[in-house]
Amino acid sequence: MSSVRPWRDIARRQCRQIMVGSVPIGGDAPIAVQTMTNTLTSDADATIAQIRRCEDAGADIVRVSCPDVESTVALKEIVRAAQVPIVADIHFHYKRALEAADAGAACLRINPGNIGSSDRVAEVVRAAKANGCAIRIGVNAGSLEKDLLEKYGEPCPEALVESALDHIKLLQDHDFHEYKVAVKASDVFLAVSAYMGLAEAVDCPLHLGITEAGGLIGGTVKSSIGMGNLLWAGIGDTIRVSLSAEPEEEVRVGFEMLKALGLRTRGVRVVSCPSCARQGFDVIRTVEALENRLSHIKTPMSLSVLGCVVNGPGEARETDIGITGGGNGKHMVYLSGVTDHHVQSEDMLDHIVALVEKKAAEIEAAGMAEAAE
Repeated sequence: MSSVRPWRDIARRQCRQIMVGSVPIGGDAPIAVQTMTNTLTSDADATIAQIRRCEDAGADIVRVSCPDVESTVALKEIVRAAQVPIVADIHFHYKRALEAADAGAACLRINPGNIGSSDRVAEVVRAAKANGCAIRIGVNAGSLEKDLLEKYGEPCPEALVESALDHIKLLQDHDFHEYKVAVKASDVFLAVSAYMGLAEAVDCPLHLGITEAGGLIGGTVKSSIGMGNLLWAGIGDTIRVSLSAEPEEEVRVGFEMLKALGLRTRGVRVVSCPSCARQGFDVIRTVEALENRLSHIKTPMSLSVLGCVVNGPGEARETDIGITGGGNGKHMVYLSGVTDHHVQSEDMLDHIVALVEKKAAEIEAAGMAEAAE
């Protein structure tokens, strides 16, 4: 089969690039995965511990709320401890933005129109420039400006885009251009339409999200439909999956979304069947155990776990490692798409984990050798 598969290509929207700390956003940079802490930011130890779990899950950027002075005071310690750039979430008080910039935040999430006069916006811009901060303009259907609601009668795509353009102008009037923009809504159709309109109107990076999406299952479905549509259309430079779940779960779902579209390749991509009466082993429990035990693997690779020989051999041909259920507790293992050996049920889980870890080490070693040449 030809390796050229044009039906899988996604043409990314062209936009200018900004930096959030050490992470490039936009241009030809990989789509960044973000999340947000839910600890009290003033509790630096708890916040750092949560950030560490998000880093382990692969987060590129983490956002923290800064609603009060105690939070911006703690932010300095948090930034120093974090291994990824930290975004400070600011809502109404411009002084929190100034304090967060001085504390080392890589980005300020703020709506310039919400913080008061042009002089206050100018102060925030000066602080951002002085500290090398980017700014994320965060428009949300749930908190649109009163005049836009009166003009349009309700939150609609045109209102979200107009709000974003108004906020952008406030920054541009102060000669600030290191910004990215989000136009989020909990309604999938509203969010997608707003992002599509905004993508045509601006050349800056876009931060994607379906806000207040729901719990782990419902929120994942809504986010995947909305953000998946946009990403498939080439729109989006950084994402946050908003779930009523632990922040590290948001990161995992974000990477799974990007992996499914071929836009990021971090960790093990598992191909598995839903199981049926033909299964030669408990596929559901096996996949649950494998996903848990292989969550530490960062090296991109693929693993197929199929309960029987109906689709098992075909899927195994397309993955780095595969296992297909057989009779009498004896299952076939495939390496690089080729039948290699059998394994018994009682040894299967440990055996597959060992094979994946070995393969990951081989891929990493080959990459290091290539880089050294």
